[in-house]
Amino acid sequence: MTTTSDPTEHDTSRAWMFRLWTVVAVFAGVTILRSLHVGIPLRDPHGAILVTRIALSVGIFVVLVVLDAARRTRGGRTLRSVSRAVRERWTPRRLVGAGSVLLAYHIVYFCYHNLKSWDVFNRPHDQMLLAWDRWIFLGHSPAVLLHHVLGEHVAAYVLLVVYESFSTLVSVAVVASVVLAERFRDGAVFIASMVWVWILGVTTYYVIPSLGPFWSAPQEFAGLPHTMVQDTQARYLAQRAELLAHPHAAGSFAQVSAFASLHVGVTTVIVLMASYYGLRRTTRVLSVFLGATILATVYLGWHFAVDDLAGLAIGWVSVQLGRRVIKPSEGRMRVSDDEIALSTKPR
Repeated sequence: MTTTSDPTEHDTSRAWMFRLWTVVAVFAGVTILRSLHVGIPLRDPHGAILVTRIALSVGIFVVLVVLDAARRTRGGRTLRSVSRAVRERWTPRRLVGAGSVLLAYHIVYFCYHNLKSWDVFNRPHDQMLLAWDRWIFLGHSPAVLLHHVLGEHVAAYVLLVVYESFSTLVSVAVVASVVLAERFRDGAVFIASMVWVWILGVTTYYVIPSLGPFWSAPQEFAGLPHTMVQDTQARYLAQRAELLAHPHAAGSFAQVSAFASLHVGVTTVIVLMASYYGLRRTTRVLSVFLGATILATVYLGWHFAVDDLAGLAIGWVSVQLGRRVIKPSEGRMRVSDDEIALSTKPR
């Protein structure tokens, strides 16, 4: 069985943790100021954004810790040997560190959703984004072009699966970065990058408020089969109308913004971080998923093509900022798949 000392024990400087929490604190402060400005308190409808997400992360954390311990155990996996591997790797200090960075992430995600909700008070600029799309595609709608090329039946269901799998991918990836990284600080780079992508993403919502092509050009999507996409879009518009009509009602909360696409931005972060960790095969698979996500956002009417371009840029910038927060003076880490496999062999 591999005996792995706690990597956090060797991180004599915790300045990176302070920097991460400084970013979180400033963003939380901005959120509180916005809350005071609109006169609406921070909300967690039905606990779905903060409470449920934290509980989900805890569950994923436990599962991944056990699986990781089993992976590190060689020569007859028993409950006792796996339990020993868990205790050796997950010292109290490492557990506290993991809890700290994951909590930082969830606080930012919670603030992001509240700021996104209040973006509905800004006037949408969808017509400008529609014009930009048509200029890029020489007078054509990119969504309509995709419908002609891919058809309006099978592709709709395939891209629906891609689009809806985003939430699961993010939930697992966030926790996996903390659990599976050999050095705890390396995993924190991913968390910091994810913190930045939500911050930059909601900033772009306020720079160019918009709702998406499904609202501003609904005729372009009339030929698609009715799926949960149309139901979700209708629900989001109803939530927006409710918040505008009754902003102080306890249940009023909106979830629709288009520019930039954070489905693309966040997935870009995940792809770049897989490359950062040297996971070549994983990077290739995730790159295909990113391409499919870009197609899905436009095809299903959630985003303009320019939203996706902005999402790609935000993802790249977020990784650069995340690295600077956690490892400001360190070069790019490269770890091959073979080296990762070797690191788990018995010593």
